[in-house]
Amino acid sequence: MAEVQTLKSSRESGGKAAAGCLFVLDLSSDRIVTMNPDGSGRKIIVTDCRFPDGIAVDVDAGHIYWTNMGVPNLNDGSIERADLDGQNRRVIVPKGATYTPKQLHLDKKNGKLYWSDREGMRVMRSNLDGSKIETLVETGRGDTDRRDLTRWCVGITIDPKRGQFYWTQKGPDNAGLGRICRANIEIPKGETAANRTDIEVWYDGLPEPIDLELDLESRLMYWTDRGDPPRGNTVNRASVDANPKQEPEIVFTHLMEGIGIALDVPNDRMFMTDFAGSIYSARLDGSEKRMLLYAQGNLTGIAYAELFPKEN
Repeated sequence: MAEVQTLKSSRESGGKAAAGCLFVLDLSSDRIVTMNPDGSGRKIIVTDCRFPDGIAVDVDAGHIYWTNMGVPNLNDGSIERADLDGQNRRVIVPKGATYTPKQLHLDKKNGKLYWSDREGMRVMRSNLDGSKIETLVETGRGDTDRRDLTRWCVGITIDPKRGQFYWTQKGPDNAGLGRICRANIEIPKGETAANRTDIEVWYDGLPEPIDLELDLESRLMYWTDRGDPPRGNTVNRASVDANPKQEPEIVFTHLMEGIGIALDVPNDRMFMTDFAGSIYSARLDGSEKRMLLYAQGNLTGIAYAELFPKEN
């Protein structure tokens, strides 16, 4: 097993220091790249993906998971898994079992993967081995509905405390029709993914919301928006518990079609990617902004994990 290069130690367990590592998806080159949290030590670990978009890391099991959007009109999306170094790669959700899977969320405690299916107009989940695929939300069906971009599901995360999941429906480019919705993790009895009555539109009228990340400690939801400025090309955040609901706070600006976001809450920092190929970092309040790398291709998903060095 090749060692993932890391730089900055932040925790220790059993005498071994854990070090931060970024996993970044390069859509234009169909590959997965790792690097240190400062952008150094860049290393390609997976190639020949099929338009990768969402990524999740299971450090304890030693796995990464990622979605392949595939070609939308072919309905050939899939989800793959590999070791942290990219070895032992295998398909767990085969082509056609999901249409165009986007952001991916790992629910380690309950052994589930959640993802949004864009042209499939669904929110879905499965077991970690890809078995027991379920549809939790269905916003439309068929080619006519598929042409309505307000039905497209993109971002995904879960809130264990409230027993809910959140997802984004981005809408047409820069249309101001984006929304973030939430619903209970389990479909109400007697209802289906298409007619469930517990769906709440948490925010609407957004430029073009994409990926979601929830800070479970502060109870703040963060999301990227790739729409036009001033509200788009930003990172936003809002309390998931505030009542009445608060106006979202813009904490980061000047992204070039912002896509991926990853939080490192213990170290008070976040990492973002944009479609122009840049990787950024900042504190969770948006201060201390840094561009780590630029012109890296069309970047989509990003994940942060703390890894232990390989034993000799």
